[in-house]
Amino acid sequence: MLATAEQKQALLNVFKKGSKLNYRKGELIIRDGDTPSGIFYIESGLVKAYDITRYGEENLLIIRKPEEIFPIIWAITESTWHVMYEAISDTTVYRIDRETYINEITKKTNLLAPLLDITLKMYQIQSQRIINLEYRTARERLISFLLLMADRFGEPCPHGLLINCPLRQQDIASSINTSRETASRELSALERKNLVSIEKMKICLVDDKKLRALIE
Repeated sequence: MLATAEQKQALLNVFKKGSKLNYRKGELIIRDGDTPSGIFYIESGLVKAYDITRYGEENLLIIRKPEEIFPIIWAITESTWHVMYEAISDTTVYRIDRETYINEITKKTNLLAPLLDITLKMYQIQSQRIINLEYRTARERLISFLLLMADRFGEPCPHGLLINCPLRQQDIASSINTSRETASRELSALERKNLVSIEKMKICLVDDKKLRALIE
């Protein structure tokens, strides 16, 4: 990453000029079709971006975590998409209006490095998601997705590497381009092989090396 600790703090200080808001788990922050009320910086918690498919199912786009901002594209272009942002845990954010955001980043060059880091991370995640779809089987795509999520949200735990982020089966299914039933079946198969364990919507990779070997 390019940004220093001082540059990250400078970005946070800009957002602290705005409003500090708290959202409960499950609460919508930006609704479908709404013009965002500003640019949000996540202090704590997790926020997922998703849209609704033509079949009425949620399609997970990305999960944002602390020290990230959203919606990035609207912040620069004012282009609105049919994307919703929802807190998937109790979440605290800072919000500033778009005019303030644009004025600050054009005046203060030290803000560009942390913003570039955030943007590149988003690009990397979306690129990896496209690469994930190159795998032929649902199981391979599932393993690739779990490893990606572990890289982003993984924390050591007594049983292995915990993906410290709640994942619904529909979120997993939409991310690997399969049905919810198939995602559930493949996840159960990995659990029977003692490669993953599942508890309260959180997945632990019991042996991430073996999982990686299955797709290499």
